[in-house]
Amino acid sequence: MELATPIKTLGRAYAMKTRLLEKLGLYTIEDLLYYIPYRYEDMSLISEISMVQAGENITVQGTVTATKNVFTRRRNFTIQKITIEDTTGEIECTWFNQIYLLRTVHKGDFLSVAGRVEQTGNKKSLFVKEYEILKTKDMPPTHTGRLVPVYSETRGLTSKWLRNRISDILTSKDVKIEDFFPKDFLEKYNLVDLKTALSQIHFPISISDAEIARKRLSFEELFITNMSSLKRKKEWEQKLHTSPFKVLGFASKIQALWESLPFQLTLAQNRAIDEISSDLARDIPMNRMLQGDVGSGKTVVASIAIYISHLNGFQSALMAPTEILAQQHFETVSKLLKPLGIKVKLFTSKIKPKENERFDIAIGTHALLQKSIKFKNLGLVVIDEQQRFGVEQRAILREKGNNPHFLSMTATPIPRTIFLTVYGDLNLSYLDEMPKGRKEIKTWLVPEEKRDAGYAWIKTQIKKTSAQVFIVCPFIEISETITTVKAATEEFERLSKDIFADLKLGLLHGKMKSSQKEEVLSKFKNGKLDILVATPVVEVGIDIPSATIIIIEGAERFGLAQLHQLRGRVGRSDKESYCLLFTQATTETARQRLKYLERMHLGAQLAELDLRLRGPGEVYGTLQHGTPFLKIASFSDTPLIKETRDAVQNLFPNLSSYPLLQEKLKSNIIQKVTPD
Repeated sequence: MELATPIKTLGRAYAMKTRLLEKLGLYTIEDLLYYIPYRYEDMSLISEISMVQAGENITVQGTVTATKNVFTRRRNFTIQKITIEDTTGEIECTWFNQIYLLRTVHKGDFLSVAGRVEQTGNKKSLFVKEYEILKTKDMPPTHTGRLVPVYSETRGLTSKWLRNRISDILTSKDVKIEDFFPKDFLEKYNLVDLKTALSQIHFPISISDAEIARKRLSFEELFITNMSSLKRKKEWEQKLHTSPFKVLGFASKIQALWESLPFQLTLAQNRAIDEISSDLARDIPMNRMLQGDVGSGKTVVASIAIYISHLNGFQSALMAPTEILAQQHFETVSKLLKPLGIKVKLFTSKIKPKENERFDIAIGTHALLQKSIKFKNLGLVVIDEQQRFGVEQRAILREKGNNPHFLSMTATPIPRTIFLTVYGDLNLSYLDEMPKGRKEIKTWLVPEEKRDAGYAWIKTQIKKTSAQVFIVCPFIEISETITTVKAATEEFERLSKDIFADLKLGLLHGKMKSSQKEEVLSKFKNGKLDILVATPVVEVGIDIPSATIIIIEGAERFGLAQLHQLRGRVGRSDKESYCLLFTQATTETARQRLKYLERMHLGAQLAELDLRLRGPGEVYGTLQHGTPFLKIASFSDTPLIKETRDAVQNLFPNLSSYPLLQEKLKSNIIQKVTPD
């Protein structure tokens, strides 16, 4: 059997659990073997029965001498008692509500039992956590008497079931586990072979064994990700060719557009435009990401690239993940380019294309992917918040032209280590300046005891300066499990009645219909609302220059990068703007993390900091859907990331000499993003 063999073909035990396994993303033998434990229970202390002490967590092994079910008076609660003995004595082992246990365990069986020793009077008993029947006394245990792996579970699929199946596969002579790294490569980077790594990550003898195994598998994951990325980049450069754009020939017209802008471009914008122009002038399609904070001027840079495309006789497409953001881009691009006679068209689920409709620029949502929207000469594709779109969706757009240039944009602050690992096939332009006239947003941490004072200050600001306010809550409705977090619907009602009864409030969340969202936003934009209570739906694509205050409830539950993005909803004019971080955090560590926002104002800087403080899972758990995760390796392991990148660069020129590694790369096509 190969690693690619479907699990459901391995027998009835697997077939019966197919649906549950697939729920965990486990389809093949390889998926199951790479399903890594998230922790280990230390049950390695095996004690003779006569030596056990109350309070110990131990494993004892012995022969079953007695079994019984004990029914309580109410008969809805049962206790199972099994006595085992070894050469030194006997002990009673106790289970609760496992009435079917005695159908499995019988007198004479050799049992290995792990749990906690308790003492009542002179009698010691073992309250069982795990047990297993061993066929012989010399048989090595799987669930007791060792470091026992614990996996993320789903209802009906336990860690014990997973351990049994993984153990069966690892010890089977029929399963072929072949290492795709050559032996000299493993020696050079001090890595164990694949079979050893998989065995030790699931069933380590010691924690150091598990760490050695994890290093090998982490190295492998980072290596495959990097190598796939580099391979895609080289194939893009070698196989794809396009019509190079003239840039210098249109220098005077491009300069005229610059001079017509009602603002001065920043040095970072000029640098990005130079990098993009250089890419557009090549016969290899551009594949670049433009990263910058909310309000850093990405759309203006993209508009200039679109103008260059138009001057060369090509159409452009700009795709955004939401109707709100698409509408925002349509307004910005139209304002810049329509005066030059360029026809800009908006397409959404509600705006259908007319037959033979002519346009120079198509701006829209997923609607741009429809077959009914046809391009005669698509030369440039711009995708905003590109991590929200899947590989296939981007491919559909590319096929609407002849290898068009690609420009991806994102306001999501991506730490450099993560960018190099996951987006290595993209060239990066980074806008690290804000437009002139923009003021830094004053940010304050507001603990629970100062909440009322915060509300009073906001009332004063609204009445004195006509300020408009965002209040952002993490959830739409009350969460039974996270009771301290304010729900937007509940908060809207409370604030409307109790706190800001004399002001005009609106509510915005993701479950509202598009027409309802547009109506609320229109009222807010036109000054008919003082306060907009919302979920993080406001994170992307809402531009209200008159809004100067944002309150973020439950701030401790957001990553620093997302807090920074939310903060970017204000400060979009020359007015002084404020961000109030309301928190119920009680620990000094949590408060100190939030206080970084009071003095740090660059998104990439904050993302790097959050990566160090909370780890990649926390950083990405709060970002847009579809952001990539590593299953084993950590983005915060900078030395290993550097080592694997160096290894990839060294090996890539000779990749054709390693057929097993090439096969591995084919079977691990890295889909960096997932459709939202």
